[in-house]
Amino acid sequence: MPQPPEVAARAYVLQDVTSRQTLASRNADQTVEPASLTKLMTAYLVFQALQNGKLSLGQELPVSERAWRTGMTGASRTFINVNSRVKVDDLIKGMIVQSGNDATVALAEGVGGTVEVFVEMMNRQAQVFGLKTTHFANPEGLTAPGHVSTARELSIIATRLITDFPNSLPYYSMKEFTFNGIKQPNRNLLLFRDPTVDGLKTGYTDAAGYCLIATSHRPTPGGDRRLLSVVVGTASPEARANESQKLLNWGHSAFDVVKLFDANQAISTAPVWKGKAASARLGRTAPVVVVVPRGQAAQVKTSLTRNDPLLAPLLKGQTVGSIQVSLGTQPWQTLPLQSLDAVPAAGWLGRTWDAIRLGIK
Repeated sequence: MPQPPEVAARAYVLQDVTSRQTLASRNADQTVEPASLTKLMTAYLVFQALQNGKLSLGQELPVSERAWRTGMTGASRTFINVNSRVKVDDLIKGMIVQSGNDATVALAEGVGGTVEVFVEMMNRQAQVFGLKTTHFANPEGLTAPGHVSTARELSIIATRLITDFPNSLPYYSMKEFTFNGIKQPNRNLLLFRDPTVDGLKTGYTDAAGYCLIATSHRPTPGGDRRLLSVVVGTASPEARANESQKLLNWGHSAFDVVKLFDANQAISTAPVWKGKAASARLGRTAPVVVVVPRGQAAQVKTSLTRNDPLLAPLLKGQTVGSIQVSLGTQPWQTLPLQSLDAVPAAGWLGRTWDAIRLGIK
């Protein structure tokens, strides 16, 4: 691997979102306070509620005294008025662009009914993501006992947010938002410096230091490519921007993108037993893309492993093996091999005949 730059931060991780590879990290699994990076999980549940029809952008939510008082704690608030009603769209902008604690709590109450129920939802979603360290005590990120995460797990939350809800990115790329006659700039300085950066979230508490999750989307000869950096515990707003920019620039310049297969391209065909079809095409329902050190694309090789025998019923997208990608003689990445065809089970006679054949085989 190319040597990453020196990064003046307590912990960091750089992910290639396109290929889902980790390009560099330091102390990525160290427990840290997530500060306002917490709001990425809050946003995930809000966009999930929008997708499910539980919320709508034009819907007005009440501003409770709790939401208003939370906004009075710390420096981040949208200046929403207690006992007023505010559109969900404006609350989302307040939470994302201004990092408003008051807007965040209003949204949490709108989705969960109460903050306590919403926090339970956050922690359940963390379990769904497979996070081992992350635990939330509130939706806004103020310091609280047991409110923890890691740089790596924060990168997982951020990646899931922009992958599952790409419609969230226009909010994160907004440079300013005015509410109640008060205009506030986005604290992500990279939005003003790098036109390829379109998010994502800043954070700060005394314990966490200055934090930034940044994402950059740039075209390459191998296809469009998105990187995501998590920098935790820097010394200032300027430092978190500079260290993140350093990581993103290095990630884009030190690696080449190699597209191995298109989405739904058949890599091989395999026999299927006890099914209405005798075979199924195998590949990936998403493109197979890897990144390799600059100039080493010609050394990429692939091999397949199947979980034979493949028995019907098979679902489209079902994992039936793995794709091993190597760089020369070095293992590089392993991806699930999927069935590109749905194969229903055969009738009783077909299943019995294949059972006999399998027994002989």
